[in-house]
Amino acid sequence: MFGGKTRIPILIALLLMISLAPVIDGKPTGKHNNSNGCSCHYSTSATPNHDFPSTYNSGQTYSIQISVTGGVPGTGGGFSLEVDKGSYSNAGSGVSFSGNSATHTNPNSRSWNLDWTAPSAGSGTVSVALATLAANGNGLNTGDAVGTTTHSITETVTPNDAPSVSQVAISPSSTAKVNEDLVLSYSYFDSDDDSESGTQIQWKPNGGSAVSQYDGLTTLPSSATAVGDSWVATVKPSDGRDYGTMVESATVSIQDIDSDGDGTLDGDDAFPDDASETTDTDSDGVGDNADAFPDDSSETSDSDGDGVGDNADVFPDDSGETHDSDFDGVGDNSDAFPNDSTETSDSDGDGVGDNSDAFPSDANETADLDSDGVGDNSDAFPADSSETTDSDSDGVGDNTDVFPNNASETIDTDLDGIGDNADAFPLDYFESHDSDGDGVGDNADALPFDENETVDSDQDGVGDNSDVFPNNSNESMDSDGDGVGDNADALPFDANETVDRDSDGVGDNSDVFPDDSNESMDSDGDGIGNNADAFPDDADETMDSDGDGVGDNAQLVAEQKAATAAEDEVSTGSPFMSTI
Repeated sequence: MFGGKTRIPILIALLLMISLAPVIDGKPTGKHNNSNGCSCHYSTSATPNHDFPSTYNSGQTYSIQISVTGGVPGTGGGFSLEVDKGSYSNAGSGVSFSGNSATHTNPNSRSWNLDWTAPSAGSGTVSVALATLAANGNGLNTGDAVGTTTHSITETVTPNDAPSVSQVAISPSSTAKVNEDLVLSYSYFDSDDDSESGTQIQWKPNGGSAVSQYDGLTTLPSSATAVGDSWVATVKPSDGRDYGTMVESATVSIQDIDSDGDGTLDGDDAFPDDASETTDTDSDGVGDNADAFPDDSSETSDSDGDGVGDNADVFPDDSGETHDSDFDGVGDNSDAFPNDSTETSDSDGDGVGDNSDAFPSDANETADLDSDGVGDNSDAFPADSSETTDSDSDGVGDNTDVFPNNASETIDTDLDGIGDNADAFPLDYFESHDSDGDGVGDNADALPFDENETVDSDQDGVGDNSDVFPNNSNESMDSDGDGVGDNADALPFDANETVDRDSDGVGDNSDVFPDDSNESMDSDGDGIGNNADAFPDDADETMDSDGDGVGDNAQLVAEQKAATAAEDEVSTGSPFMSTI
């Protein structure tokens, strides 16, 4: 069952049924938290078995055996276990854990092992729920056997004897200085040998209730006590299960000390940490020994020894001053204007205080309306902070006047160093003159003295307006208008010619022999120039070797005919031959 070749289709069938089932179902690889069984397998019942104990001891680990018997024959099966308390460990073969749940990891077994550790003491009854399945291996959800069971495990409760304490004591005992910590000690005893756990410690002052902020402390800090206090400590022992009887320590009284050793206890010493002081008659925080005014709580020192206390003395370190009527920080004795808080000195003696005097060291000046550093009396522009002087008296201040020494100029808009009035181009930094009056500045005008020209693109000295070839520095004229400049045109006055390669004075376009300076025409078109052709109008003749006026070609034909006729006469017995 569930073996060999049938296992795969069975698993596939199980997975299919799981995907279609409307409620929690079993799986070949197990199902956690399903101890109430499943709905996809049904038929006969199988018996779930386990050996969980009926009682447990807290913290003890138990080895658990789980199995399923009955139902259907075979070895395939599964389980789902839930235990609400404790923990699992040591999973056996084919077992997995998830929280308080355990289940199988494959469908090939009907028994499983695991360890379970009981919960801590006081956890109460543990509930166990187990579902098991015996599979018949038919690949369907019919004929399988399912069984469920529950089980309770009660806690084994061991009787407990409450612990006790003795020798509860505080150190120092009986009395303690106010600057000493109180240390609690005691002896703990438990007949069951239970460890101390949860013992309650409290501190109570002056016969009152415990102070909660010190609960559990075995040392009470000195900062918690005060002279005249009486303290006790109580200890209520605990072993984590039961409390023993509370025991109270003897009372410890808190006594005063003489911290500074001046012979006066701290409680009577106004300065317990200062051996040089014990009394503060005027309660101003300064001991009488150090207080220059021991009966005046508003004064303690007279730093400048002028008989006026520092607090009342506006100038406690200046024996020459005590008052400042205008509160300006300068004593009345030294203040030239003792009732004017805005003034103390008049350095130039002009009757105007230095603070108000824009020129405190100049008796001739007191105001600077435009705050430019030049007094109004000397300022050519007293209301203009940007100007003080007008050197050329043109009404424009030197700072604004680009030409402060030239009354005819004030502005240089294009910053070229020439005033706008004299500048032909006041908005053009690069121009100031137009010598030929053509509207183009001399600097940009290639021909500054020719009003008809401004540009010479090819820089040949001829303006573009006059230059037929403005972008060719080698040409400027085309006399015959043939598109070739005169300099490059071999025949500059002949619109039909531009080149004369053989320099024979006849343009290549007209020269039948452009590369032969001895020839330019071939009247009879026979390929021989007229100068070399003995018969320039006869395309069949070019030479007359014997100068007889008959071309060599015609003479050769005549001679050949004569020769042929002679041969014919000889062969036919002509009179000529017979005569011979």
